[in-house]
Parts: sequence; structure tokens; C-alpha cells
Amino acid sequence: MPIPGADRAVVEPRKLRDYLLSSAHSVGRFKAAFFASLGYTQDAWGVLSEDLRDLAAAGDVRPIESTSFGQKVRGQGRLKGPSGKEAEVVTVWIILTGADFPRFVTAFPRARP
Repeated sequence: MPIPGADRAVVEPRKLRDYLLSSAHSVGRFKAAFFASLGYTQDAWGVLSEDLRDLAAAGDVRPIESTSFGQKVRGQGRLKGPSGKEAEVVTVWIILTGADFPRFVTAFPRARP
């Protein structure tokens, strides 16, 4: 089941440019190395943004946490990067209280069992 309202999913550019794809960010740099291995770059963050939205629309999601801000959901699926390399990715989204569309929180490689 896709994330409800996935066709209107919001992915903030700063979240990608300055965190997920930033080799200089204290936490994000580890994720940046993973996404760089798939061919995603900080300069072309829009490609990852579109791919994450597509994953939200096609992925299988489940609720993980309800907070005072809204419902967090976790999805996973296969992401094919610009390099042609593929990897299993976990995404986290939040549907804010009163909203009917998700906002991107984070993404990371799926751990292998």
C-alpha cells in the first residue's frame, strides 16, 4: 500500500542538499556516501527528490509512531540511482495532524538480515 497522499508528497530541498547528500554534515555524511554510491549528487538533488516521491507512491508502508505532530510511517522499496545501481532503501515520512499528504523525514539503506 502506498503512503496516503503520496502524489502530493513534500520533500524539502534543504533536507536533501544540506543533510542527506552532504558529505560535510556530521550525521548526514554517512548517508551521503551511500546515496553517492547510487549516483546521487548534492548538485542534482532534484533527481533524488523525484525518486523518493516515486518510492512513496509505489512502496509498502506501515505506521511506526503517532506523535503530537502527526503520524509517522515507514516505507521501503528498491531505489535505482542515476548510476544504474540499485539498493533497498527505508524511508520515513510524517503526515502532519490535519494534513492529508506526507512530508519526507529521512531515508537510509535497508539493513540486510
